[in-house]
Amino acid sequence: MAPAPQPASVSMRDVARRAGVSPATVSRSLRGISNVSPETRERVLQAATDLAYVRPHPVQYVGVLAQYPAHWFHASAIAAAERVVRRSNRSLVLHSIGDAEARRHLFDEVAPRHQFDAILVVSSSFTDAEQEALRKLDVPICVVGGHLPGWPRVGIDDRASAAMAVQHLVGLGHRDIGLIALEPHSAVGVETTAARRAGFDEALTRAGLEQRPEWIVAGTSNVTGGILAAERLLTQPKLPTALFAMSDEMALGALQTLRRAGIRVPAQMSVIGFDDHEMAPCGDLTTIAQPVEIQATMATTLLLDQLEGKASTGPREITLRTRLVVRGSTGPPPG
Repeated sequence: MAPAPQPASVSMRDVARRAGVSPATVSRSLRGISNVSPETRERVLQAATDLAYVRPHPVQYVGVLAQYPAHWFHASAIAAAERVVRRSNRSLVLHSIGDAEARRHLFDEVAPRHQFDAILVVSSSFTDAEQEALRKLDVPICVVGGHLPGWPRVGIDDRASAAMAVQHLVGLGHRDIGLIALEPHSAVGVETTAARRAGFDEALTRAGLEQRPEWIVAGTSNVTGGILAAERLLTQPKLPTALFAMSDEMALGALQTLRRAGIRVPAQMSVIGFDDHEMAPCGDLTTIAQPVEIQATMATTLLLDQLEGKASTGPREITLRTRLVVRGSTGPPPG
């Protein structure tokens, strides 16, 4: 068939009409997405050739995987990543993987269609099978926060940072220190939770202090989790004089419970959090500050460099420093 006369501008809709398919099918066919049958793809390609259709430069999609996008760390990281992706004239596609159904959809429906040109993982954990599925995608992957063996990462030293928080309490004179821990399968990831717990244990051991299991309570990584964890702690016959919470949201929840119970902070109990959440100053919360937006910006930039084929001469793991921010929720122990 001879090529049709070229109009002033041939659109994707023109190709769709000639091939007898939808514009979306034309787009998927031209991008090579695998859920289009070979016969349909051939018909679309022939229609595009007949009309001398000039395909615009394909948009590249950066997939962002996050367990709980609404949580502060994740939301801050995603916002920073989106700014970097937008400036590169690419598009960011967010996938929440906070429940089993969402993960099934990602790994069974989305990933096999190869809809990502690159993937940014925001502080999330994966099973061995899920990690293997990510490897089979054969696209650049970078991690911000958390730990995912085998891929480049930009984050912090969670273990040393948690130890810093406990050392602050020890330096104030506290000897009875409790922990509000993230649940093992929490939003910030299994590895992050384990690292912060290791830092807590290490700092107590270094100070020669006893670890009291009854003063270690776990909760979800939000204000409600902190409220409930502190309520459980208050059922103990003897209370610690200080608490380290693995996230600021949990610390703020614990502060609410303590104040409602009539426990003066920091006169009777000190509380320190982790993150330097935007609401931490409102609660006058002492915390360990981490540079979330800088982590995400660096990780996304590194990811796009890989996507563009730029050789990386730097380390595959970049660790940024954290810092202690002292406010009014910590002080010497009573007496």
